[in-house]
Amino acid sequence: MIQLVIYLLLGAALFASLLVMALRRHARAEAGAEAVAVAQQALNTLRSSLLPPELVQRIFAREDFEFIAAEAVRSLQALFLAERNKIALAWVSEVRTAIVGLRRFYRNKARHYARLDFRTEIELALDFTFLVFACRALEVFLYVGGPYAAPRVVKATATAATRICDISVKAFAPLNLSALAQAGDRIPV
Repeated sequence: MIQLVIYLLLGAALFASLLVMALRRHARAEAGAEAVAVAQQALNTLRSSLLPPELVQRIFAREDFEFIAAEAVRSLQALFLAERNKIALAWVSEVRTAIVGLRRFYRNKARHYARLDFRTEIELALDFTFLVFACRALEVFLYVGGPYAAPRVVKATATAATRICDISVKAFAPLNLSALAQAGDRIPV
């Protein structure tokens, strides 16, 4: 009798685990399409809105401050620096958010979609690590020294983020990311 109870409990446990696995596989497909859509949005935001060289140069252009310093009173100079610093901090925050979204996608879902060799994966991991660190360091520099405190860090951050975008575009080129992103938009949340 005890053996029968043990076998019934073992059978119920196996059935429950199969049920959980079946439900998780369906949820994983939905989450995969949603993750691709989020990654595509982060990639598009980085490439079109945050990393164009003209934008980065304009946000951190010292010429603007030099003009204000030569033409305006100190209170206007201080206001200009404070506003430019807010813009610079917002830029860094947006870049970091998009990079973290892409990193999350690569860590969790990219192996199912992308064709990445080991060397590229290592380069991406190092770039993501550098970028998150650089964004945090840049925020500290901006808080302490203002929007013109670390031009090399700004350039290195933008260059590394552009490199990640380029690798991402190449890695996902065989896929039709726009179709996958649209499929993610149709999934009920």
